[in-house]
Amino acid sequence: MLPDEWFVQEVLSHEAELTMFLYKRWSHRDEVKDLRQEIYARLLKYAQTLDSEPANTRALIFSTARNLMIDRIRRLQVVSFENMMDFESLNVIDSEPGPDRQLEHRTELLALKNAMDNLPDRTRAVIYLRRVEGISQKETAKRLNISEPTVERHLAKGVRKLAEVIGHGPRNVRQSNKASRQNNS
Repeated sequence: MLPDEWFVQEVLSHEAELTMFLYKRWSHRDEVKDLRQEIYARLLKYAQTLDSEPANTRALIFSTARNLMIDRIRRLQVVSFENMMDFESLNVIDSEPGPDRQLEHRTELLALKNAMDNLPDRTRAVIYLRRVEGISQKETAKRLNISEPTVERHLAKGVRKLAEVIGHGPRNVRQSNKASRQNNS
């Protein structure tokens, strides 16, 4: 089935239920129709990237609605008690992230892959052996025929560059390392 046909047959059949869901959970009633349209736009865009129909269209619709409302609340920077939602009452079981989250994760993975490709060969090899393969520092040094302190330096350099690329920056890396050391104490 084409994405447009799927949308008309499978998504629009839930329009009344979606509208009621939005009215019950979104305090700004004048925005409900806009929210619904944005949900439809996200669903149609997501459907155009798929090879087959989603397994559970209803769950996809309501998880997209939930994610959109969460995004809107985050943008407001102030969470009012009116906007707090009881998502468990929907009883939609969906372990998959929504289409917007999947796209976000794909983009992050692509950025990470590109960042890895741009690392110097030795640094990339150290990162791969230590973080991906889980090999000890001593074994990494032995395999690459370098000293353990050199492994440490390459690892620190690589992690710092990767963190900068994916938006965590060197400052946040130091803070998260410090926090993890404190938690391990």
